Amino acid sequence: MRGVSELWSESDIGVLRLPSGRLVRGRGLRHPLAPGPPLPSYALYLLGRQPPDVPWDFDWVRWPDFRLPADRTAARDLLTGAWERAAGERVEVACGGGRGRTGTALACLAVLDGVPAREAVAYVRRHYDRHAVETPWQRRYVRRFGEG
Repeated sequence: MRGVSELWSESDIGVLRLPSGRLVRGRGLRHPLAPGPPLPSYALYLLGRQPPDVPWDFDWVRWPDFRLPADRTAARDLLTGAWERAAGERVEVACGGGRGRTGTALACLAVLDGVPAREAVAYVRRHYDRHAVETPWQRRYVRRFGEG
């Protein structure tokens, strides 16, 4: 586990504090990164096509815009890994716009962190972005994510 000095600050743009205290940053890849640190130490990209290379560790979930992950088992495994890494690393979750797929993934991380699945979308909308999780099937995916 990495030191606390390497975690996000709650004041960083897009950072969501989970109930356990883990901090995860959500971001839209269409928006440029702020210059300079902090940079992620790990990212989970939720895109319909291969993301560009970045200088930090990352994984990619094939997840077309406004849809659901192409491989839900792989998505669950990678989301679980991102949640575990967030205990001691700067983890970023990102899609194109930073709301639909990113919000859905953040809601799934909230479920892993103990938020009841039926409350996870509201939690993310309250603490990350009020427009997060854009479609009815994304909301359903979060509810079912809690079933394991």
